[in-house]
Amino acid sequence: MAKIDILVGSTQGGTEYVADDMAAQLNEIGHQTCIHLAANLDDLDPKSLWIIVSSTHGAGDLPDNLAPFYQQLLTSNSDLSELKFALCAIGDSSYDTFCLGPEKIISRLDQLGAKQFVNKIQIDVQKDPVPEDPALAWLSEWQSSI
Repeated sequence: MAKIDILVGSTQGGTEYVADDMAAQLNEIGHQTCIHLAANLDDLDPKSLWIIVSSTHGAGDLPDNLAPFYQQLLTSNSDLSELKFALCAIGDSSYDTFCLGPEKIISRLDQLGAKQFVNKIQIDVQKDPVPEDPALAWLSEWQSSI
């Protein structure tokens, strides 16, 4: 089965719960997962699948624990053409910066040649106060194609 790195961007810890539940679901069907609460580009395998699970902080910024990883991506010239990734963005639609933070990472991954594996999901906590539910439903839709 596949090796999957789950990169977490969280300010208050809620996104970590989503990542934990996703990892458990993937492990149940035989995948090997690793959750990164402080992702480092040098520690990640560009041949694995990356699932980025992140909220947006402040004025469309990434959470503090994922911002250094984004800075690494900005200064990197790595060829990530073998990398496949998926995005689970979590936000509050009452803000005009809804889910903007993680979009920065996706844009840079695209520039480095990475390929989006599935359509992203943007979870609105105004509509889904338990983000684990839509995240796991989204994962269930495509996990068999990994």
